[in-house]
Amino acid sequence: MAGADVTAQQFPVRVFGGPTALFEYGGLRFLTDPTFDPPGDYEVPSGRLSKTAPASAAPADLGRIDVVLLSHDEHPDNLDRSGRSLLADVPLTLTTPAGGRRLGDAARGLADWETIELDRPGGGTITVTGVPAVHGPGARERVEPLLGQVVGFVLTGEGLPTVYVSGDNASLDAVREIAARLGPVDTAVLFAGAPRVPGLFDGAPLVLDSAQAAEAVEILGARRVVPVHYEGWSHFTEGRDALAAAFAAAGLAARLDLGAPA
Repeated sequence: MAGADVTAQQFPVRVFGGPTALFEYGGLRFLTDPTFDPPGDYEVPSGRLSKTAPASAAPADLGRIDVVLLSHDEHPDNLDRSGRSLLADVPLTLTTPAGGRRLGDAARGLADWETIELDRPGGGTITVTGVPAVHGPGARERVEPLLGQVVGFVLTGEGLPTVYVSGDNASLDAVREIAARLGPVDTAVLFAGAPRVPGLFDGAPLVLDSAQAAEAVEILGARRVVPVHYEGWSHFTEGRDALAAAFAAAGLAARLDLGAPA
């Protein structure tokens, strides 16, 4: 099937840079990990993160947001100052259990495999399931003490495609578990970019690299992948060209959708 045929049957996803994307699903408008600050440096416990490019839109340009899907609240490349301000105007933020406690009454934490039902404007519901994510190489028990909890999401509903939003996940074992329980997936919004931070895990990627992203698509049986989290920050080490090359090498170029213009 040609790439145009795959994407024509899918809802548009607007990608703004970093991990931030917007899509409408079942009549509700979902925003992932909001980051809208201008370029600059952020001090973090492991050193400094540098944002190198602005988002392609401002919060005021987005229109109504019904739900934020926030993989975690602890790192500025997933939730920055502008993103935190935006949360105050959003009815619901879904995130990690710990993040739900930190972010206040409009936030709800989802543990692995926990679900929430959201009412659709035209009737019916959307089910959002929290799914595993590991923010670095190896076992969660090794990673979480340094980088904290992360959650991914799977969205389903009657007559709707199955959507996977990975969050900052580096574990293909987690992807296999998600595929076994909830696959196949129609659209995967995959956080990629092979981010590396000196001194952490011997420089291993903290989120999927491009080849792993292609492998994740095969595991999930995903008809389309929209990558995010691969440009706009200096610690993202694999960008658009690396993703295109990896998907071409895996014979999956037709499934790669770099997002609708923002």
